[in-house]
Amino acid sequence: MDSAPVTPPFVARPLRLAPFRAIRLVSSRIGDPMAGRLFARPYRDLPDRLRSWEERGLLTHDPAPALYLHEYTVSGITVRGLVGAIDVSSRAVRPEDRAIMPHEGIYPAQADDLADRMASMRINPAPILLVQDSPDELRSILRNLRQGDPDLEIHDRTGQYHRIWAITDHDLIERISTITAATTALIADGHHRYAAYLRLQQREPGTAADRGLAMIVDQGDTPLFLGAIHRVFTGTSVGDVEAAAAALGIHTERRTADDALAALGPGTLVVTDSTTWLTIGLVAGGDRVEAEILHDQIVPGLGHGPARVTFHHSAQEALALAAPETAVAVLMPAPTVEQVQQVVTAGRLFPEKATSFQPKPTFGAFIRSWNDEEAEPH
Repeated sequence: MDSAPVTPPFVARPLRLAPFRAIRLVSSRIGDPMAGRLFARPYRDLPDRLRSWEERGLLTHDPAPALYLHEYTVSGITVRGLVGAIDVSSRAVRPEDRAIMPHEGIYPAQADDLADRMASMRINPAPILLVQDSPDELRSILRNLRQGDPDLEIHDRTGQYHRIWAITDHDLIERISTITAATTALIADGHHRYAAYLRLQQREPGTAADRGLAMIVDQGDTPLFLGAIHRVFTGTSVGDVEAAAAALGIHTERRTADDALAALGPGTLVVTDSTTWLTIGLVAGGDRVEAEILHDQIVPGLGHGPARVTFHHSAQEALALAAPETAVAVLMPAPTVEQVQQVVTAGRLFPEKATSFQPKPTFGAFIRSWNDEEAEPH
């Protein structure tokens, strides 16, 4: 794998979603880990497997292209978004022309591998997740759409409840396309798949590869929750972190475990080896955020290590790996969407694995086949 992540290219406006014929697993298979066998090697056999599963009644194939309003509910949180084939055929040269905004770097080798797999399979297995504050007119259109009965209701294997409306009216699709054209969207999940889309489009311009599969969530309507991703630094001590912060004039304080955990929040990190507990008070300058200060300033100043960094969505999981003189857990505050936007607007990227948008839809509700579109004029 590449030694350092790089900035993926930017797609230029207009931001457009095109209709596609959705393939989806039956409800008992959506979210089922065993359904991953459908996408096992050899990837070139996948189209035949899709046909076989369809014949066996394990997946369905919509009869006509559509945009989709997808609403999913899990643990009391409901998220809604538009699903379609997103145009990635043009590149932005100027910052003001960008339509899709990545906020994390990608590893080129990983993106190349994903592109190779999609090219062999001739499908997009799942939508990338984008967020934006949608225009009021689009919200109104989708609100009116929800007044009607959904075309599909699914309780999947994981407990997610899905409601899906297919949008097939040509005039309505054109109106939605006109509204979204001038907007931008932030990548919440799927940076490497996004980069793979761009590689595929460069390889096969003018084909179904001009589009990828995406879901655009209106963050102002049904916001995704942005959680923290914690770190464990192996080969570093609490003292090393304390000294590196002090050399930068950053305030630190040794506390009890309870006091340290209670202080965790915006502007405050917690570092522990399970016996010593340290808080780091970060006053971010300008538009800098906590994760940037940690990785760009404190980590380079560490006296030892880290020899290895691991990432954990659960603070408990990170704390379980902390040990004196061996590894320290660094508990991070959750960033805000506004912070993500300000970093992107400034032309920077977040450090690796600094954001976690939740909840994501379970796998299997939307699959896009290139073969459905390659014979169609666009």
